[in-house]
Amino acid sequence: MTKRIKVLYVDDDHINLKLFDIVFSKKFDVVIAENGVEGIKSLKNNTDIDIVISDMKMPIMNGLEFINKAKDMFPDKPFCILTGFEITNEITDALNTGLIVNYFKKPFNRIELESVIEKVR
Repeated sequence: MTKRIKVLYVDDDHINLKLFDIVFSKKFDVVIAENGVEGIKSLKNNTDIDIVISDMKMPIMNGLEFINKAKDMFPDKPFCILTGFEITNEITDALNTGLIVNYFKKPFNRIELESVIEKVR
């Protein structure tokens, strides 16, 4: 039996966390975190996480701040941004430098997200 892909989703909105879990937990192992600090704890506690998807606009630290910190500790993991806003220069720079492998706009397209998640296998 093939190991299921493990996805960490970080978002400060409880509804988005629940929705992501409901939509993707049938196909993937989903770990959720309410902010960047929790996201880093989740990565430390689940070293088998295959891919990380983070909301951009969050209190304490935004998505790219979280990803910068997490990428220092876990340089080989792929990270993606999911946001309700248009792509910014900051996100474009993160794509161009390889900090993130993809950018998704909310509301997310399930098929698009699944195809990117499955590429980590």
